[in-house]
Formats: sequence, C-alpha cells, structure tokens
Amino acid sequence: MTSGLNIIGVIPARYSSTRLPGKPLEDIGGKSLIQRVYEQAKKSKLLSDVIIATDDKRILSHVEEFGGKAVMTSKRHRSGTDRIVEALKGVKSDIVVNIQGDEPFIDPKDIDKALQPLMRDKKLNVSTLCVRMRDNNEISNPNSVKVVFDKLNNAIYFSRGVIPYSEEPDVKKVKYFKHIGLYAYRTDFLNKFARTPQSDLEKAEKLEQLRILELGKKIKVIVTKNDTQGIDTKEDIIKARKTAQ
Repeated sequence: MTSGLNIIGVIPARYSSTRLPGKPLEDIGGKSLIQRVYEQAKKSKLLSDVIIATDDKRILSHVEEFGGKAVMTSKRHRSGTDRIVEALKGVKSDIVVNIQGDEPFIDPKDIDKALQPLMRDKKLNVSTLCVRMRDNNEISNPNSVKVVFDKLNNAIYFSRGVIPYSEEPDVKKVKYFKHIGLYAYRTDFLNKFARTPQSDLEKAEKLEQLRILELGKKIKVIVTKNDTQGIDTKEDIIKARKTAQ
C-alpha cells in the first residue's frame, strides 16, 4: 500500500441463497468459492486489508481454516452494503471496496482500477466497473445489469432492462455495457448512504446503486476488458470448475 490511504476490501458472504444455499462453500477446483474470491482480492496492490463479512459460523470457521480474516454480522441485513457497514464498525478506513463474494476469478488489477478515480478526485464518493457486452443473448438477461454513462464516465442509469433501447438490439451495432458489481466508496459517504431509505427506482429495479443517483450523487464508471464469472446456479459452478482446471 503506497497511497497513504487505509483502503479496506470487504466481501459479503451469506449462507442462505434461494437458488444455491451454501454457495460460498461450494468447491471450485479444490478451493471454496469464498477462498478464491478472498485470494484474488488479497493480490490487489492498493487494498490495506481484506475482510469477509458473513452471517454464518460455518463460513466463519472455513475462512479461519484457510487463514483468511472474517467477522460475524447479523442475519437480518437487507443488503451486502448493510453487512459491510456493520463489519467495519471500529475499523479505521478512508475507502471501502465492496467485492462480490460470488465472483471467484475477479481480476485484482480491476479492483485497483476501480480505486483510481477516488484517489485522483477527492470530491468523488463512488466508483464501479463495467465491461462491454459481446453476446446478444446477454442483452435481454435481467440478471446482467446494464449501465449507460456520459462522456466523463459518470453513470446516467443502471437497469435490468435493455438500455440503450434499440429496435434491433445487437452488440455489433450498439454499445451495451454490463455492470460489474464491485464498488469503491469513501467510508464517510458509505455510512451516510446506508442510513438513507430505499428510493423508488431502487425498489422498482432492485438495484441499490440507483439510490445513489436519486440522491444526486455521481458514480464514476470504469470500463474494463475483463468480464466476470458470477456464480448463481449449479450450472455456474460446473462452468467455474472447468475454468479452474
């Protein structure tokens, strides 16, 4: 860490999941999903520390077994952001990075890339990542969140729907960008944000980041060339195991 800032990476990891219960403990090529995420995050050159925020003792014990750092948080949290805020109580930090706990192959360079805007601009509070879509099948997938942004790379909107709209959606004709759910926050802003009520757009789209835009705050969007491989289903686990070979 050479920035002089205390930057903490936090990986929310809850046990219960509608589609894949116990997901963090799923084996992917000899290592659990959560261990792979943790080890990738630890390779970041800018993070001062990495913490797993969990709601289950099985995950806590597993993390301690492989030498990671984890803290117990409430099972009642409505979002990963709330879990992160609890996990960081008593921890001194300038910037917090919310790292998705179901992306085992996240590139540590992209974590650092997401941090760069906050390190350059002290007035900026939030940054995130996106990648250009290359598959037409992904455009209409509501699980692939789309983002549009202005010429300064400030987010205009995030949606599970198809944005920008086109009568003939085609990745070769229109630039579609998939949001990668990694966020870097200034700690003061994160604490304030967590205390604000859910917004109308957030409730409609089930996308927490829309609350930030409705508050009139900017989200800087950094384009990366590296897509992520999220884990939501058993089929995803099978694909990830092949990647890990």
